[in-house]
Amino acid sequence: MESAAPTATASDDRGGVRPARRWRRLLHSGRTQRAVAPPANRLAATSELALDVAPNDPLLAFCQQAGGAVDVEGLELDSAALRQLRAAGAKLVVPLVTQGELIGLLSLGPRLSERDYSGDDRRLLDTLAGYAAPAVRVGQLVREQEAELVARERMEQELHVAQLIQQQFLPKRVPDLPSWHIAAFYRPARTVGGDFYDFVELPDGRVFIVVGDVTDKGVPAALVMASTHSILRAGAARMISPGQVLESANDVLYDDIPAHMFVTCLAIVLDPATGEISYANAGHDLPYVRTSTGVQELRATGMPLGLMAGMSYEEKTAVLEPGDSMLLHSDGIAEAHAPDREMFGFPRLKKLVEASRGGEALIDVVLAEHARFVGSGADQEDDITMVTLERSAGAGATVRAGQP
Repeated sequence: MESAAPTATASDDRGGVRPARRWRRLLHSGRTQRAVAPPANRLAATSELALDVAPNDPLLAFCQQAGGAVDVEGLELDSAALRQLRAAGAKLVVPLVTQGELIGLLSLGPRLSERDYSGDDRRLLDTLAGYAAPAVRVGQLVREQEAELVARERMEQELHVAQLIQQQFLPKRVPDLPSWHIAAFYRPARTVGGDFYDFVELPDGRVFIVVGDVTDKGVPAALVMASTHSILRAGAARMISPGQVLESANDVLYDDIPAHMFVTCLAIVLDPATGEISYANAGHDLPYVRTSTGVQELRATGMPLGLMAGMSYEEKTAVLEPGDSMLLHSDGIAEAHAPDREMFGFPRLKKLVEASRGGEALIDVVLAEHARFVGSGADQEDDITMVTLERSAGAGATVRAGQP
């Protein structure tokens, strides 16, 4: 059998054509020639020609059902690829089919002797195609796996960088306030998350404290979290009122936040000398205050940030007496589920606050109960953030870093 140098190509997942594994040796009148693979999504009729093949080109569907070598000159199809093959001098195309799937085409030019391909030639080509198709498919799978591995490694590296950047936004320490014990914990559900907390010490000695939660998780939430964190920190430096800070942040975020995303946020201004707090809430989970008479929920109305323009935020005040403690939290605890899909729930969290002292001790109790409730080996469903304030004479400020 004599022919021009053939080239193997392979169809892509979109129905197009991508280069097959380079063939090292092909029978050619007792000699061997190397077939050169074309660029991605190209079909080569000879080593000098590359053709664009549309995913819906009828030539591909015909070859899928042909069951053997196809005479290019005898086909009657409205096919751009077929016209280009004829112009290039191709005489035969041999479908490469494995497990019922067309994965490529082997195209051949005229025989060097200028005689037509015989029946024996076609049978030999069909036999070779039967052996070649599985090998080509294996080559495709190997390249796909290699590409997926490279993409996964690149994504992991990008996530690691995003994690390092996000960690820079979290406080390195908590304020050192005489007669106050402050603790904080943060653990994202993924490499990066959408929860955040912050402390801003104001010029008059008061402290601006914020806890927030961006809808969604992962990198998109982390990007919105970083933007919201910066906006709130800048607002706290200019405005003492937590309601004004949330109002200003909402107006900025509304124009820029991605569709279907918003931020819940609780803002507090603490006067450590008197224990007085002023607070405003942008749709965030209610904080709990444990006093000598029980646990209270601090309520204030307000829409989440970035959801609607021109929102105002109700502002209220309360006083933490010596011995009182306060828990600010995101919904990663209350909305966790047990194996039977029972929800942890806010009432359960409220009881833990009532039965425990504040500070790190409360965080330890909540985390232990959460772990027991969801069961060993369970994936964390959402980011977990907790900030506790406890007013007690002579207590120093401490921080507890979460494990990403």
